[in-house]
Amino acid sequence: MASFPVINMEKLNGEERGATMAMINDACENWGFFELVNHGIGHEIMDTVEKLTKDHYKKRMEQRFKEMVAKTGLETVESEIKDLDWETTFFLRHLPLSNISEFHDLEDEYRKVMKEFAARLEKLAEELLDLLCENLGLEKGYLKKAFYGSKGPNFGTKVSNYPPCPKPDLIKGLRAHTDAGGIILLFQDDKVSGLQLLKDGEWVDVPPMRHSIVINLGDQLEVITNGKYKSVLHRVIAQTDGTRMSIASFYNPGNDALIYPAHALIDNEEDKNRYPKFVFEDYMNLYTRVKFEAKEPRFEAFKTTA
Repeated sequence: MASFPVINMEKLNGEERGATMAMINDACENWGFFELVNHGIGHEIMDTVEKLTKDHYKKRMEQRFKEMVAKTGLETVESEIKDLDWETTFFLRHLPLSNISEFHDLEDEYRKVMKEFAARLEKLAEELLDLLCENLGLEKGYLKKAFYGSKGPNFGTKVSNYPPCPKPDLIKGLRAHTDAGGIILLFQDDKVSGLQLLKDGEWVDVPPMRHSIVINLGDQLEVITNGKYKSVLHRVIAQTDGTRMSIASFYNPGNDALIYPAHALIDNEEDKNRYPKFVFEDYMNLYTRVKFEAKEPRFEAFKTTA
C-alpha cells in the first residue's frame, strides 16, 4: 500500500507546485486524508496550545473522567461496548458566533490562545478550499461560497483527550464514522497514536508527526464534488499507555447553506442523480442520530425528500 500522504505546503510556492497539487488531488481522491507540514501556523503557538490543553485536562477533566469510568463500571467490562467512546471532550464554537466566553473553567491564557489558533486554522481552511477548487476546475472561491449560507460558515473545535484504557479491545476511543461537515483540520498528539482510517478494506494508522495538521474531508465535500472526493471512515483506537490529545477543527457549511453537486462536476445524465440536494442543518439533524452508521443511507434519505 502507498504511504500516507504528507504535503509540504512550502512547495506550492515554487517549481514543485504542479507536483504538490497533484499529490493533494490524489490524497483527496484516494485517501480522504492527508497531513500538512510547513502550513504557515507557527510552532510556538502550537506548542502553547498543546501545553495548555494538556494542563486543562489534568486540572479540570481527568478526575471527572475517572469518576465516570468508576460509576459506569467500564474498567471491568467483559464484552465489546458499542454505544460509548473512551474519550473526554468539549466543543468550542468560533463562527458564526463564539461561545468561548461561556466556558468558565478555561483560564484566560488558554481562551486567548485558542481564539488565535482558531483564526489561523480558519484562514488555512479557506486556503485549502481554494486549492481544492483549483484541482477540481472550479472557480476560485466556489467552495467557500457554497458553504456560506446567509450568515457564513460554521466553524468550531472539538478538544478531546483519550486517556489510557485497560480494555482497548473492547472499547474504542472513538467508533468508526465519517465526518458530516466540510473540511476538518486536526492538531493531534505527536507521541500517542490511535487515529486510523479505512483504505481498501484495511485500517491504516494516521502517523503522529510533530507540528503537522491532519486534513480530512467530510460528507459535504463528497456531495459538492459529486463523489470525485470522498469522506472516509475513521476511528480512534484507545491505548493502554499515555493520554492522546486531539484538537479537531471543523469548517462546515452554514446552517441554511443549500448543498448540492457542483454543476461543473456533473458529466452526464446518470451523474445528475448520484447525490441529493439538501439544507446543511437538515443533514446534521439526521447525522446526529445515525453518526456511527454508513453514510450512503443518509444521502439516500435526502433523495427521497427532495
